[in-house]
Amino acid sequence: MTTEPTPYQLFGGADFFSNLVHAFYLKVATDEVLRPMYPEGDLGPAEDRLRMFLEQYWGGPKTYGELRGHPRLRMRHADFHIDSTARDRWLVHMHAALEEQDIPFELGQELWEYLASAAFAMQNVDDDLPSTQATPHD
Repeated sequence: MTTEPTPYQLFGGADFFSNLVHAFYLKVATDEVLRPMYPEGDLGPAEDRLRMFLEQYWGGPKTYGELRGHPRLRMRHADFHIDSTARDRWLVHMHAALEEQDIPFELGQELWEYLASAAFAMQNVDDDLPSTQATPHD
C-alpha cells in the first residue's frame, strides 16, 4: 500500500519552507510598513513561527501546534494594525520569496492561492474608516 505524499513533501519539506520563510523575512526586515509590527529586535522568532505554521498546515511536522496550540491566526494578529497597505506589502514580499523558490508552477500556484487568501483574512482594519476611527474587526 502506497501513501500519497503530503503537500509538505511535494514542496520540498523542511528545506523548502525554511528557504521560503527566510527569503520572506529578509524582505520584511527592510520594509517600513511591516518591520514595526514585529516587536522583537530579531525577526528570528517570527520567522520560526511562520515556518512551523506553514509546515504543519501543509502536512509536515506538528511542531507549531505542540509549542503554540491552535493557530488562531485572527486572534494572534488582532493587536496589529493590518490594513490593505500592510496586507499588500506582506503579499509583495511573500510573492517575491515564493518566486525565488524552485518548485513546479502548479505547486507554487496552490501555495500562493492559500497565502493570498490568508493575507486577506488577516486584514483587520477597514480602509473605509479614517485612521483615527479604525478599529480591529472581530
